[in-house]
Amino acid sequence: MYRRNYLKNKFYLALLLSLLVMQGVFSQTSSVASFNFITYQRSIPKVSEMMKRKEDTLAKQFEAKGLVWPAKYLYIRSFKYDSELELWVKDKKEEKYKLFKTYKVCALAGTLGPKRMAGDYQVPEGFYYINEFNPKSLYHLSLGLNYPNASDRLLSDISQPGGDIYIHGSCVTTGCIPITDDMIEEVYIIAAHAKDMGEDFIPVHIFPVNFKNGRSVNYLNKYLTSFSENAAFEKSMKNAFFYFEKNREVPPVLINEKGEYVTEDVVMPEEPKPEVKVKTKPVHKPQPIKDEDLAKSVDKLPVYPGGNNGFQSFLDSLSKAMMKDLDPGQKKTFVQVEYIIDENGKPVYANVLRGGNDAMNPKIEAAFEKMPEWSPAKHYGKNIGIKLKQSLMVGEE
Repeated sequence: MYRRNYLKNKFYLALLLSLLVMQGVFSQTSSVASFNFITYQRSIPKVSEMMKRKEDTLAKQFEAKGLVWPAKYLYIRSFKYDSELELWVKDKKEEKYKLFKTYKVCALAGTLGPKRMAGDYQVPEGFYYINEFNPKSLYHLSLGLNYPNASDRLLSDISQPGGDIYIHGSCVTTGCIPITDDMIEEVYIIAAHAKDMGEDFIPVHIFPVNFKNGRSVNYLNKYLTSFSENAAFEKSMKNAFFYFEKNREVPPVLINEKGEYVTEDVVMPEEPKPEVKVKTKPVHKPQPIKDEDLAKSVDKLPVYPGGNNGFQSFLDSLSKAMMKDLDPGQKKTFVQVEYIIDENGKPVYANVLRGGNDAMNPKIEAAFEKMPEWSPAKHYGKNIGIKLKQSLMVGEE
């Protein structure tokens, strides 16, 4: 009995510490780990060169927006469906956060909803913090997130919850938050300065949608009609979103004994009505493989010939080729494509889910279906088909 109570108390103590970290209670506590953090970063040649090249420009951008450089407090919000990453900063604890910049997330894997197991290609949704600075990332630079957190460990697959979730460069992902190399350099520098000044646990909150965007909210509501089991989860995310909108402070978040997020109820503004645009869409041929015959998780992901670099070259070439089909006066558009890599590695059933236009989308779908054969996904040693999603930008950076 004593041992059982001891283990139970130990679990709840660990859970409490995780919650305090998540809410930033320790965010301004100095530590040995953060002592001289910038000095350590500058000792890395790659980071030193980047800081020399970028810091003056960032300082001027902060000054132009009436912000103090460098920021002592950083709060990051990301919106999956809207493919956006926001940086909010402030200089003093009692101040309200102010928006520094919004970056475009340039690739997307998975769908709406939380991540619940390894290999599901899902970008997590929830409340996290930066737990790793990796200047030697294969994706230029990366900032690691503490997935799985206390909630994920209770609600996700016990043996394979997944991990290695990062904000990184290179615009390729199977479940992370990718931005361009130029953008990750800015985020990395700003985050490094905040950590150096004592913010050991920089909060990163990942929302399904930007709840102020009517079209995005409409899409989420349609999603929840099919996945009603996620309704309570998404309501807690919505509460946290509007808490910040109202107070410009990081929302308080608790986790109950079931692992569910508990957020403060906020009086919601009337949801914006989505824009109504009448737009024809090509009729797609039937999906050749039933969803139940596709992998929900895999042991090995499919690989494009030449790996990630080869796939990125394909996306870059396709983006340039589609520029001539942009609408008049349009400089760029983000397109999300769903496609299947079958058990033989053949790309089939490419379908533009959003973005683009009637002239561009059939060409993008055809290009994806004409990709060379991939190394197929494997599950328990056998080849298996899998459905993927990819975003690409057509137009100017």
